[in-house]
Amino acid sequence: MTSERESRIRKVLSKRQFDITVVFENVNDPHNIAACLRSCDAVGIAEVFILSTKEKNQSKLSKKSSASASKWLTINHYSSTAECFTALRKSYSKIFATKLGISSIDLYHMNFTESLALVFGNEKDGVSEEAAALCDGNFIIPQVGMIESLNISVACAVTLYEAYRQRMTAGFYQKPNDKFETIVSEWLKK
Repeated sequence: MTSERESRIRKVLSKRQFDITVVFENVNDPHNIAACLRSCDAVGIAEVFILSTKEKNQSKLSKKSSASASKWLTINHYSSTAECFTALRKSYSKIFATKLGISSIDLYHMNFTESLALVFGNEKDGVSEEAAALCDGNFIIPQVGMIESLNISVACAVTLYEAYRQRMTAGFYQKPNDKFETIVSEWLKK
């Protein structure tokens, strides 16, 4: 381990956000998840949740798409929606899903400076009714075109960069978390 590598690890970890996460519900394409993981790492998300109630857990993530981002994230796998949301409620104050609806909040009216879990659904059906019912609300990414949705990896990136913008403005990336030294030790072993 070079001193430059340790310095880079410390710099990256000092910006990790431990009070915001992303949940991928029944996302079928491992390349989509991998691209989302890359966005998560880019904005400092520390952990993500992969909820697979219809198929086996997505364990083979594309290293090419994610640029090995999965190595630097804590990935929690669940096959039960109830168990996943119980775990989310223990660590995050609010849970919002990306879902079209009359009560959905515009992405740019969301408060991303609070403790928050963001749920993204699969490519075909979106977030399930079961998961949506367990959320505190829904949000949408405003669009003016004929198609009313974005690819999940694009939707995830757009959402996370709005969260990044709000958190950066609020000074969230200026102080290391209390888990800092523990995680530095773990990362130095990778």
